[in-house]
Amino acid sequence: MKKLITSIMTAIVFSLAFFGLVQTAQAADDGAKVVYHVDFKDPTRYSATLTSINNIMNFYENELMEPEIHLVFVGFGLRFTTDDALKGTPYEHDAALLERRDELKGRLDALMNVRGVKVHLCDKTRDEVGLAKDKVYDGIELTTSGVAKIAILQSEGFSYLKIQ
Repeated sequence: MKKLITSIMTAIVFSLAFFGLVQTAQAADDGAKVVYHVDFKDPTRYSATLTSINNIMNFYENELMEPEIHLVFVGFGLRFTTDDALKGTPYEHDAALLERRDELKGRLDALMNVRGVKVHLCDKTRDEVGLAKDKVYDGIELTTSGVAKIAILQSEGFSYLKIQ
């Protein structure tokens, strides 16, 4: 009888531990969904955003989690999605951006094509300044409204991050 009770108690403990791990894994999977928002013009701040994306992906991968990261460009963020000078628009390139454009473009390309980051540009912003679609970097998806895209992703459980 004592052996039976010990076996039952052991089974209960293992069951609780198993179900506890399943719940923890589910919470961790949900936490691996992040949306970054870029609506600013500062290249240094944008560089910090790219670094943050790389760092969070490294963390999740080290934890054996599959991250799903989205980067959404709105307004001034348009500057980081094209080589066009955007002359005559509020988003016109300046010396600080021109100095770092190739580096930033390469880092974005690596995040998209090597690390699988999904990148979106607000089509309303692009259309507002008359930028042709073929002037946007390859791999960037146009979305009708950048802020709506962010809201939709948040409603799907994505955490919102914006580097200050």
